[in-house]
Amino acid sequence: MLIADPKRPGPRGHIRLARFDHWIKNLLVLPGTAVALSVDPRQLGRMNLVSLSLGLLAIGLVASSNYVLNEILDAPFDRLHPLKRDRPVPAGEVSVPLAWLQWLLMGLAGGLIGWHLSRPFLLSLAALWVMGLIYNVRPIRAKDWPFIDVLIEAVNNPLRFLAGWYLTGTTAQPIASLLFSYWMAGCYLMTQKRFAEMRDVRSRGVLCRYRKCFHYYTEQNLLACSMFYGALAMLFLGAYMGRYRLEMALSFPLVAAVMAIYLALAFKPDSAAQRPEALIREPALMLSLTACAAAMILLLFINVQWLHLAFPPTAVRPGP
Repeated sequence: MLIADPKRPGPRGHIRLARFDHWIKNLLVLPGTAVALSVDPRQLGRMNLVSLSLGLLAIGLVASSNYVLNEILDAPFDRLHPLKRDRPVPAGEVSVPLAWLQWLLMGLAGGLIGWHLSRPFLLSLAALWVMGLIYNVRPIRAKDWPFIDVLIEAVNNPLRFLAGWYLTGTTAQPIASLLFSYWMAGCYLMTQKRFAEMRDVRSRGVLCRYRKCFHYYTEQNLLACSMFYGALAMLFLGAYMGRYRLEMALSFPLVAAVMAIYLALAFKPDSAAQRPEALIREPALMLSLTACAAAMILLLFINVQWLHLAFPPTAVRPGP
């Protein structure tokens, strides 16, 4: 019986190329949906499982389009990486011309679904797709720029939040402080990913050949940056809570626990922080994240009267 050579181009390689296991990151859409519904409760009766599922499918297709582009353009560099050289393109498991077609078709399919749902939702998808070009394609290719690479890739976080927001059909304006918090939280996570990569691949020469930005990264400056981004994420989250939803302050300890557990995770050998699809196999992180998400969603929709009595708004004193 003949066994297919896994290193020859074929459907299996193109399925791997789409990185469907990375679609777990699209759960970042749901907080945008939840907050929008708390701001505009009229949309609760209009939301349904079909539109939510179509929205998540559209975002998944656009994200996969970006992953395909990433792997096509990164193949010469991935071959230099001890782990990423086994990805479909550098391993020779896909037809590169078909991969380019796959990139276009997946992006187009996601856009068509988005167009069917709403124009603002479609625009958020288009922005997500364009960010893939900025991150991967020369002459910009932001992934090669130290520190800029983190800031640019993390923009996908608030874009996913916006997609979830507009998926509800609300006409309310998104909350700027939450968008900045989501962006900085993404920067925190991405910096930890770089930190985990640096600890896991001990050969600095290998890392620098794989990606130019590692010429400038050290464990020290990555840790310092992650603390900076983490503090900004909490600052903007606090600004949102103080102005719009004081009850959410009760979730602060759980948010801090998730951030601390993720930081500890980045120190582990072969850390899952390098591979978002592997995070689901980290029980401590998943338990804390589930508890945090459940608490935050609950606090979006219930009023805690004693909290407002304990922390009344500060009265503005008249001038002299």
